[in-house]
Amino acid sequence: MKLFEWIFVLVTIAGALGLPFYSKRRKLAIVGLTALIIAFLLHAVIDSLRVMLLPSYIVALVLCILFIVQLVKWSLRGEGDVPAPYNKKSRVRTWLRGLFILLLAAFSGIGSGLLTWYFPTFTIPEPTGQFAIGTFSQRIVDESREETLSPEAGDKRELMINVWYPVDPEVAEGIKPESYPAELGEAISLVFGIPPQVFSYLDTIPTHVVKGAAMSNASSSYPVVLFSPGVRSARFQSMTAVEELVSHGYIVVGMDHPYTSAQVTFPDGHKVSYDAGPEFTASEELYQYNVQGVGIRAADARFVLDTLEQWNVNDPNQVLEGRLDLNHTGIMGHSYGGATTAEALAQDERFQAGLSLEGGFWGSVSKSSLKQPFMYIMSGKTAKSLGPNPTEHEKLFYPEFEPDLQHVMKNSLNDTYYLTVDGFFHQSFTDIALISPRLFAKDMPAEHNIDITRSYALAFFDRYLKGEAQPLLQGSSAKFPEVTYDNEYTKVRSKQAE
Repeated sequence: MKLFEWIFVLVTIAGALGLPFYSKRRKLAIVGLTALIIAFLLHAVIDSLRVMLLPSYIVALVLCILFIVQLVKWSLRGEGDVPAPYNKKSRVRTWLRGLFILLLAAFSGIGSGLLTWYFPTFTIPEPTGQFAIGTFSQRIVDESREETLSPEAGDKRELMINVWYPVDPEVAEGIKPESYPAELGEAISLVFGIPPQVFSYLDTIPTHVVKGAAMSNASSSYPVVLFSPGVRSARFQSMTAVEELVSHGYIVVGMDHPYTSAQVTFPDGHKVSYDAGPEFTASEELYQYNVQGVGIRAADARFVLDTLEQWNVNDPNQVLEGRLDLNHTGIMGHSYGGATTAEALAQDERFQAGLSLEGGFWGSVSKSSLKQPFMYIMSGKTAKSLGPNPTEHEKLFYPEFEPDLQHVMKNSLNDTYYLTVDGFFHQSFTDIALISPRLFAKDMPAEHNIDITRSYALAFFDRYLKGEAQPLLQGSSAKFPEVTYDNEYTKVRSKQAE
């Protein structure tokens, strides 16, 4: 909890425990009411309200009503500080009052304490690179493709992207950092079924990203990495990985894919929400539906790359012109975004390297041979789903997954890396461990969870987009004992990685 959250909760507890004394002293009641109001206002203005403190808000409201009723009674009776004598005859009433007081205090302290323990305010881990991080967002429209799911006939495919780029630290120093994106609340709600109001506090948490800063001139241009989120998620789902890459001299472009992303909000205010699509009884029907869906997303990635090529010549935002090293372009994604990554590699050789964070293989990638370096990272929980005699299946599991995976990894013409992270589940590749360590990072510290994904992503792209040797890619690491390489699917085929 933040400082003024603690103060507010403690004031509500003290206010509840002091109830027996307020009926005897008017000044004490006035002090209690004043302290409660001041504590609430300080918390609301400085920390901002959040759902996790709802028990304390309820107790504060009850106390305010009791204070006001008592003060009104005194005013109507015209009495001093000492009201009518306490009725000692009713022991039941005394016990009930005591129980009510204890319940109020416990509800505020334990209720708010538990909720904030499960959903704490958190600090995003510092990126380890030399650069600060700038950003801008942009709506782009692919006039060559119609939006198949739009209610309006003839609508063109439109996307929202964010571009994050390196900035000199001294330039970013005086600029207020952007808040953690509120869009993630809707995404987490869709994935886990938790009310989105629980995550309304996310936009009070600062990132390391600033708007309006000039790109660093430390390099004439920077390699580019596209990021595709999972289904029902958002382009902001892995801000820690984005910040890490940018801090080490990458331009990262996050893409939202309307109708498969959680909710895409456009500059004119209109929103496109996630469309779950039809239900299928046969695995083959669902498989073909996903082939189509991932194909749309891969086309999105190609269109974003087309747009970046144009912006490298003439950028309407006057940030990227001449600064994009498009000869060194990678793509990464989680889940459905990982499937998008693999298919984009198969369809477009402009992508020089790809990283899939537990994605599927829907589309031409399962029938062709990848020519680019490819890394696949799987969670330990999903790996158990694919083992002999599994007792449960992760949602990623589908009958065609294993043969598709085997085809992609064994028929690749370039380097492949296949890693498993023990203690991870499917959503561990996002920032969810920070949002609720008690629920989503039970087997390791949240910061270590985050460090695994961002470290291996950086190592992979540093190797294949910058040509720098990476010990982390050469085998097991003492820093990350949870990570193991699969010897069958991990093959270094090119001289570049030797």
